[in-house]
Amino acid sequence: MRNLNCICSCKGLKGIKRFCRAKSNLKRKPMSFMNPHTASHEGIKTVGVDNLCDFSSNSDLCICIVTWNMNGQVSYEDIAELVGSSRKFDLFIVGLQEAPRNNILRLLQIALVETHILLGKATMQSLQLYVFGPKDSDLFIKELQVDKHSIGGLGGLIGRKKGAVAIRINYKDIQMVFISCHLSAHAHKVDERNYECMHISHSLFSKNWNPYARPTHITIWLGDLNYRIHGIDTQPARNLIQKDLHEELTSKDQLLQEAERGHIFNGYCEGTLTFKPTYKYNSGSSNYDTSYKVRVPSWTDRVLFKIEDTEKIKATLHSYQSMDDILSSDHKPQPWPRQPPWARCQGQGMHKACSQALGSPHGQAAKAKSCTRHAAAKAKAKAAPMGTLPRPRAPHGHVAEGTGGLNLRTERGKEF
Repeated sequence: MRNLNCICSCKGLKGIKRFCRAKSNLKRKPMSFMNPHTASHEGIKTVGVDNLCDFSSNSDLCICIVTWNMNGQVSYEDIAELVGSSRKFDLFIVGLQEAPRNNILRLLQIALVETHILLGKATMQSLQLYVFGPKDSDLFIKELQVDKHSIGGLGGLIGRKKGAVAIRINYKDIQMVFISCHLSAHAHKVDERNYECMHISHSLFSKNWNPYARPTHITIWLGDLNYRIHGIDTQPARNLIQKDLHEELTSKDQLLQEAERGHIFNGYCEGTLTFKPTYKYNSGSSNYDTSYKVRVPSWTDRVLFKIEDTEKIKATLHSYQSMDDILSSDHKPQPWPRQPPWARCQGQGMHKACSQALGSPHGQAAKAKSCTRHAAAKAKAKAAPMGTLPRPRAPHGHVAEGTGGLNLRTERGKEF
């Protein structure tokens, strides 16, 4: 068996333990990444997290995925924190929504310059998707296509484009599709979001569809899907979150409800929502919305994946969480994962995450190390001739918890 390790960072997704049961519908018909018109439906399958990351020589591929609605704000510190310093992954996928006009790609390239290069990008104004790989990894690419699909409205005029951008890539003979999307906002627009998901799914890569092309092995959706917590007032919801009982809110999550009804994402998988809702925060803080709207906190930022043939590919999820200490946006970035739990704990056991509070001796050392890294990153950013960048804000602390990975195992010797 060939092992494919996929590490993904998107507001908190980490690792896959159980196997997806998705059925392939890609034979002799145009590509679609969603098919609700089946005799039966599974909804979204919740998969557990295997905290022990094993990125051994048996692994075929290691992928790290991040999704983040930036709310038009950026600092190099945040980019450096997002990327992390210990990079055991092969591919690094970054999906951004409401990205500012500054050259985000250049900031990412500076942060990754020592280990990774840009392999592909798909952009549509503030909606951006980037794929990075190790140096010389472009030798493993047999195919790379990009596409985009916009959703109507005034979002493009105000710099907050809605729609999706996608990259289809054959890397080490593994056919993957990454779709980064930003769907319509507001709790009552469930039907609009469902329609947008289906329309995006049927539209992407449909113009140049090749009936003889290799089928997609794994499809990953990431982004600000904008599905909300519905059917509970904001204060009772916040009380549950404050008591660390936020998992009780999953029964009121619109995305899971609509998938259960068979409307969207049939056969897709997602990690357990053990982290706090990623939206809406007051920018610059970890406090939920105190504006006059007092929005109900929601898991708007998600990462979903689907294996088309579980006989050939198996997947293990190692983490799914948000990065609560990045404060510049009203969304929390979700890493899937950003760093493996063992990346900051070498010498303490590979499976043990550094989750101590910053007030502890270990936490204080981690904070000092983080500030040193931020200072070096800031100096590197200043030295780069890239025009005017936003002023970095003060150090915002340290993300103590690590992130895991998605392990995919593909069977050797079979023609895909």
